[in-house]
Amino acid sequence: MVHGKQVVVGKIKTLILGAGGMLGKDLSKVFPDAVQLTHSELDITDEAKVSSTIEKIRPEIVINAAAYTNVDGCEDNQELAFNVNGKALKYIARSCSGAGATLVHYSTDYVFDGSKEEYFESDKTKPINAYGQSKLLGEKNIVENTADYRIIRTSWLFGMHGKNFVETMLNLSKTMDTVKVVNDQFGKPTYTADLARKTSEIIGLSAGIYHITNEGTCSWYEFASSIIENVEPCSTEEFPRKAKRPKYSVLVNTKTELMRHWKEALKEYMEERPK
Repeated sequence: MVHGKQVVVGKIKTLILGAGGMLGKDLSKVFPDAVQLTHSELDITDEAKVSSTIEKIRPEIVINAAAYTNVDGCEDNQELAFNVNGKALKYIARSCSGAGATLVHYSTDYVFDGSKEEYFESDKTKPINAYGQSKLLGEKNIVENTADYRIIRTSWLFGMHGKNFVETMLNLSKTMDTVKVVNDQFGKPTYTADLARKTSEIIGLSAGIYHITNEGTCSWYEFASSIIENVEPCSTEEFPRKAKRPKYSVLVNTKTELMRHWKEALKEYMEERPK
């Protein structure tokens, strides 16, 4: 296990891309002195603007939380997915390398095919949907264009500042007698507030790929059962989606101290979310 010193927030010039998203807003709390740019302020698919922005700001750390994360939408909008999640990372990585900045980027459990029950950082990738393929392209573009990177693979995000599974379940529970949720896809739910806090530690570690999630493995049905009462299990075959999902996408963290269990994080979320 690799240990490092936690970054002293506010002492290092930091740029957050995608600051308006669910994770981006939590990152903005952890890095309050960072330059924070939303999608409307910087389109990361615009190579010239990415280059000029990073050259002008000259950050020591660039945290990229910008992404196209609609898994089914990626099937319908593959060009957009590959531009945002894939090609844009070449522009960002090159600019970071030129500025001497550390690049922190978030990837996904969906870079794996789900054929084994858990995945380590060194396991072979094999995405089975357009979202995973576009995110894997982003990873490759980072590795090929800068040496100083931290790729953080994570999974099943929920947080205060965006559309997520928890809020979907709560809303469906109010309008449906029973909510059917698949019980044959397994992963690790992750609270964006925890992930954002953990990011400051990852920055202080060596370059590479990190698997960072809350601990505890569950199915989507088990996750839903911790949120609402009127939920029933179903199979993936009973609930087909446009994008194929991996059966198992459990990420194993071998490089840092483990984060708390997802149930503990969910409890905090439920207590603090606006009613």
